[in-house]
Amino acid sequence: MQLNIQNETSRLRAVVLGTAKSNGPVPKIEEAYDPKSIEHIKAGTYPEESAMVTEMESVAKVFEKYDVKVYRPDIIKDYNQIFARDIALVIEDKFIKSNILPDREKEIKAIQYVIDQIDPDKVYKAPSEAIHFEGGDIMVHNDHIFIGTYKGDDYSDCIVARTNMKGVAYIQSLFPNKIVKEFDLNKSMKDPRDNALHLDCCFQPVGNNKAIIHKEGFRDVLDYEYLVNLFGNENLFHIDKNEMYNMNSNIFSIAEDVVISEKNFTRLNTWMRSNNIIVEEVPYAEIAKQEGLLRCSTMPLIRD
Repeated sequence: MQLNIQNETSRLRAVVLGTAKSNGPVPKIEEAYDPKSIEHIKAGTYPEESAMVTEMESVAKVFEKYDVKVYRPDIIKDYNQIFARDIALVIEDKFIKSNILPDREKEIKAIQYVIDQIDPDKVYKAPSEAIHFEGGDIMVHNDHIFIGTYKGDDYSDCIVARTNMKGVAYIQSLFPNKIVKEFDLNKSMKDPRDNALHLDCCFQPVGNNKAIIHKEGFRDVLDYEYLVNLFGNENLFHIDKNEMYNMNSNIFSIAEDVVISEKNFTRLNTWMRSNNIIVEEVPYAEIAKQEGLLRCSTMPLIRD
């Protein structure tokens, strides 16, 4: 397999899509990794497996419509394998295994059959457990690589901080010719409306040099202003706290002019259509209860 990912929006040809089958029982509060899941566990509204399977199959049907090759993980019994973006990423022709929460190591083994189709010289794993990064924090945008991180002193105690500055440096070492720009994100284990779990929870390029952004997701206003200057304020769709909470920035592009989005994102979907983007609407509100959406559950392998 010849990998190729240069940005977030070029025509998609092959992708890993997670699975909600055999997702396991509702986790205990102490087993949850994010405040939104905890909120739904406490409220008794944590999503049911059958609903999540249906939602993910609706995405698979959209990929089929656009002739995208879809790989699904091998099923691990009673295990959450929805968020394929967390476990690895592709930049250019390199497949990079994430250094993720130790409890989730099994997930990468469930796509080993995909990795086996890639040139072993193009498969990378960070050399140290002290190097942390997950795919949701990393976006390639042509000559840029954007990386979400957390620079707070309490990083080691912050379970919602998934990418550290050592992770940023590691990615930089693999792509010395790219502009690697890190963004210090707001984190909260208490309130999901104040928690940018990954960069794609508060920012994502879409269409032709446009992007969705949540200003309050950034700890440093200069990071936000960097993106305003790069894209142009007129090309940014600003989302509020509730829209971030509902994961409006976590849509997924099949092409510059085709996007998969949640059907309830009325304001966003209207804006995209006004910019000549075809919006394929799917139900994904149940999966969103785990603080992840369409980008989180997909890991692109090949774009034109």
